[in-house]
Formats: sequence, structure tokens, C-alpha cells
Amino acid sequence: MSPASRLQRVDPLTLANVWKVDDFASEEKVLSSGHQALDAQLPGGGWPLGSMVEVLHSPTARHDSPAAPHVWQLILPGLVNAIGQSAGPVVLIGSPHEPFGPSLQAQGLPATRLLWVKASKPAARLWASEQALKCAEVAAVVAWLPQAKGAELRRLQMAAHQQGRLLFVFRDAKAMSDASPARLRLLVEGTDVLQLRIVKRRGPPIDTPIELPATSKRLAALIEARNDTRKRRSPTAPAVVAIPLTPPKKRSHVLDRAVAHT
Repeated sequence: MSPASRLQRVDPLTLANVWKVDDFASEEKVLSSGHQALDAQLPGGGWPLGSMVEVLHSPTARHDSPAAPHVWQLILPGLVNAIGQSAGPVVLIGSPHEPFGPSLQAQGLPATRLLWVKASKPAARLWASEQALKCAEVAAVVAWLPQAKGAELRRLQMAAHQQGRLLFVFRDAKAMSDASPARLRLLVEGTDVLQLRIVKRRGPPIDTPIELPATSKRLAALIEARNDTRKRRSPTAPAVVAIPLTPPKKRSHVLDRAVAHT
């Protein structure tokens, strides 16, 4: 009998002494992303805590920034979950747009829980990101680091791992071919509907993109309620009711009475 004929196909799930991908994922602490379709594809079922999440984004005609405002829809539900477990703020570093407080608050992230760090130089952004990750009360760090190198990202990865922080790093899609220490890398495309591709994760690759709405359910409900209120209002001006005015009765004056008796 040849050696090849003695080989048998074995189901890896039946092997007790073999480490499987799911075993590693279960050891990692995660936080729900707030998107069921995304959680179903993320190892452990959510955003990894203590590990960098790299979000790659392509500039569009409407938003020339490498991190368009609608990308908030991707990370915002997870940030709301993060502040529910920590008393500290969400730190934004190098954000290309000023966060619009009323919109974020309507979706569950109060402006009082945001700390916006303005830093234009790459070295200043990296320093601020590392310091924020080391703060015990910080709930999450969101950094825009388009010019960061691999060694610099590894420092942030180590800091996030040591403190168990939720860390998002935004970079241009051109960096997808560069080596990255991030265990989870995402490519976000689209505007009205977000096309999300998981380009790196623990486990088998996924070729099918995940579609996410560009507007959260909570914000969409608020917009719909506002539109319904406007529809219930009469489109024409309210009717004007004419009320006849009666002249006031002439009051008798003491001098008039005096003249009448003369």
C-alpha cells in the first residue's frame, strides 16, 4: 500500500489539540460595531479592543479629503458603545473636518464626550495619538495619519494593545499596498451607500463587499419625523379673521356733569 493511499481527510473541527482561527478570535476583546452585517464578518463579532483598525478611504468628487464626513457612519455606532463603557472622551486627532456637534449628539455621541486635537504636522499627530492612547480615561482614539510609516504605526499598535484601547487610523487608499501592523484593514468606498471591503482580518479572506447605509437609522428616523411634521403643517397661510371693532362708549367726565347742571 502506497503512502498516498493511507492518507485520510480529517475534519479540523474534530481535532482537539489544534488551534483554530476562531480560538484566537474568542480570546480578543471586541466591541460591537453597531452594524449586524459587519459584526458577522469581524473576528469575535466586533471592533477589536487593543488593536488598530485601519480604515482606507479614496477621495471622491464630493469630498476631496481622504476621510469624507460620511465615514462617521462606519465608526459612530461603535464610538457610542465605547463611551457607554468609559467615562472618558473620544479623542479626534487631525480630523480634516470640524465635527458637527448637533448631528453627532442626535446619534448618541454628545459633544461633551469629544476632544478635538488640531495638529497639522505628521510628527505632532503621531505624538498626540500615542499620548491619548496612554490616558487611562480615554474611551477611543480616532486619528487621521495619511503620512504615517510602518514603524510609527507599530508604536501606536503597541500602545493600543497595552491599554486595550479602541483605535481607528484613517489613511489614503493608496497605502493599501504598504505593509501595516493593523490586524484589521478596511477599504471604504461610495457615498450614498457605503461599500465596505475587508482587505485584512484574522481568518479567511472575504471577497464580497458589505453594504452599509450612509445615514444611521437613528438619524434617518429624526429626519423622517421632521419631514412628517412639515407635511402636517398647512402649506397655505392661515386664514385671517376680521373682527369688527365697536367704538368705546363715551365716558362721562366730572366737568361734563357740572356743565349739564348749570
